[in-house]
This record gives sequence, C-alpha cells and structure tokens, in this order.
Amino acid sequence: MKVDNGNDSMLQPVRVWMDGCFDMVHAGHANALRQFVLADITTNKGRPLTTEVERRRMISSIRWVDEVVEDIPFGTSTDLLDKHKCDFCVHGDEFATNGDGKDSYGEVKAAQRYIKCNRLDGISTTDIVERILQATTQVPNTHTTAYWKKAGSTGVSSFLTSTCLIHEFSEGNAPQPGDKVVYVDGAFDLFHAGHIDFLEKAAAEGDFLIVGLHPDTTVSSCGGSGNPVMNLHERTLSVLACKYVSDVIMGAPFVVTSELMKHFQVDVVCHGMTPTETGPNGEDPYREPKRLGKFRVIDSGSELTTKMIIERTVQNRLEFEERNTRKEAKERRIATHTQGLNSTFSQ
Repeated sequence: MKVDNGNDSMLQPVRVWMDGCFDMVHAGHANALRQFVLADITTNKGRPLTTEVERRRMISSIRWVDEVVEDIPFGTSTDLLDKHKCDFCVHGDEFATNGDGKDSYGEVKAAQRYIKCNRLDGISTTDIVERILQATTQVPNTHTTAYWKKAGSTGVSSFLTSTCLIHEFSEGNAPQPGDKVVYVDGAFDLFHAGHIDFLEKAAAEGDFLIVGLHPDTTVSSCGGSGNPVMNLHERTLSVLACKYVSDVIMGAPFVVTSELMKHFQVDVVCHGMTPTETGPNGEDPYREPKRLGKFRVIDSGSELTTKMIIERTVQNRLEFEERNTRKEAKERRIATHTQGLNSTFSQ
C-alpha cells in the first residue's frame, strides 16, 4: 500500500498489519485484505478446520497479500506492529475480544494505529460451518463419514454481489496479443489450498488463466442436493481473489465446447486428477479439447478436497455447534452493550 504525502513525485510505502484465524479462507477475508498473520486460535476461537500450512497457502495466494507472519499472539500490540515495521493495523468492523473478554485491538486503537474495514455481510467462517452442519448428517455411531441430507434445494446462502464488487476484486485485464490462454472449470466450492495448488500449476501452462465456475444447479446435480455449500457469487469472489487467476466465467457450461474455446481464444484446457463427471447425455465434457489436442491433465500434488473439509466439520459436529452457540451469545452481549453506550451518548 502507498499513500500520497502531498508530493506528486513521491508515494510513501505504508505497511499494513491484518491478523486473524483465516480459517476456511473465503471472500469475506479477501475483501478485508483488499481494503486496506496467525494466532493462538484454539484458545480464543476454537478448533480451526484447516491446518496452519493450508491457511498459509491460502492467504499467500490472495493478490493483495505481500507477506505472511505465523505464530503471533492473539491480541495485537504496538510492539508487534513496530517489530514488523507496520504503520497500521486493519480489522473488520466486528468487535473482537480475547479469551478473557478484553478488546483484542484496544492498545493499537488507543495509539491511533487502528483502521476499521467493512465486512461482506452474509458470509463468515461461522456461517459456512453452520451451512455444512445443516446440510449433512452422520453415520450412526461414527465420526468419519458425512452424508448429504435429502434436501430439496442446495441450501446455499442468499449472499449476492454486485458488478462493482466484482470489478474491485478483478484485475480487469484482457489477454494480450500472443498470450497463451488456459481454461479450467469446476465448482471450486469451499475454496481451499488444494484448489490453489491446482490453479498455480494450470497458470504455469500459459499466460492468462480463465476459470469457469459451474452454476449452483449444475454443482447440485453432480454432487447432490447439499452442494454447493457456497453459492456462485461467493465462489466467484473467492476465485477472483487468487493471484494465479486472470478472469472468471460465472455460470460456465458443464461441457467445454468449441464455441466457448473460440470465443475466449482458449489454447489449452486443463483438468485435475479427480475423476471427470459425464455430461447430461453421458458425454465427455472435454471431448472437444481432447479432439483438438488442447487438453492437459494437471497433477497438483495436493490430496486436499472439498469433501475432506466437509468431513472435518462433521467429525467435530458437537464442538462446532457449541462454538457457534457461544459465539452467537457473545455477539448478542456485545450488541446489547454497544446499543446501551450509543443510547447513553445520544442523551
């Protein structure tokens, strides 16, 4: 980040600190990082769903992140900012507390080195966990396998985005003459480190990577009525935030046609090592790029899948349900306290 010091010929670099759990990194996290790294999470926020390695991989892949710091304390101090040569600390507009109930950012606020950024309403790690718990059930007497409930709809959120927000997330660049265009498609639900590993490898196949995201109805048809956990709008922002991605096609067709390849000037189509679903009529969705000699299979080297993230949630169902209940109660207390203060000040 750079700020104008009043001299048009010079922009002064400003280092901004943002800390957090960043569990199941989603568009809300990316949006906070876009507007203006890991702690003692278990004690203060409960068991994370993703490992430190996975979270670091995700945060490092976001296009607005320059550096990631691990093993930091929960609660930001001015000494911590000074140690890492940061001018300000940025956090979302929710009130954050330590395990002892104190303001996690009280010290930097007092020092006037705190900047508040806006959250994306309707999406949070707690909300995503709740969606998974509502959409899945467990095999009796086991904690290892998740099954989708036989619901009539996908159960995804009502989160919506706008063209303005998409523009802010996107680089907004088109392929340059001579660029080799790479195309990949899929659900990319619960965007995770395995997706990042695949996209990095796919991006290395050319100069401009386009990701086609299948509609919610297509994902549900292939994966079951509990899919996708995150709707198309959420998945779009998560993928757009990845620094390896140049562009996203929202609601991409399941079958990669010659018309699609011609329209987007695709030179190569890539797919991972996961099994390929057949199309509505039993056809191979990659038949055309294979016929043209433009199909590549990419080994990302990662075994992490969306199903594994879901199963981790189900395995710890009771713990997450209790954590969500505690968090909701805590947020109600804070809201009540804040409303009381506002009422006092207005009198």
